[in-house]
Amino acid sequence: MDHQLIDNEEKKQYEFHIDDLIPRIEYIKAQGTIYLTHTEVPPELKGHGIGMELVRQALEDVKEKELTLVPLCPFVATFIARNPEWKSLVLKGVNIR
Repeated sequence: MDHQLIDNEEKKQYEFHIDDLIPRIEYIKAQGTIYLTHTEVPPELKGHGIGMELVRQALEDVKEKELTLVPLCPFVATFIARNPEWKSLVLKGVNIR
């Protein structure tokens, strides 16, 4: 997959534009910390790994911008639990299982 990640700061979300569909991860940024709050993939795109690719690219952006991550979204938290190389981005004291 080769989708272009867009950080839509106006809508406070990371997104892909795939045809007329917009899978997204909503966030809140405050004082060097980013809270990923909700991931949504349109039903037409489910089952194709779009959500996982969106999370991976969003985490790359978080890392690049040197933000501290708080994964409030269960989908993001599960992704990190299954890919522990991303745990270093998570705020100390936040438990990922």
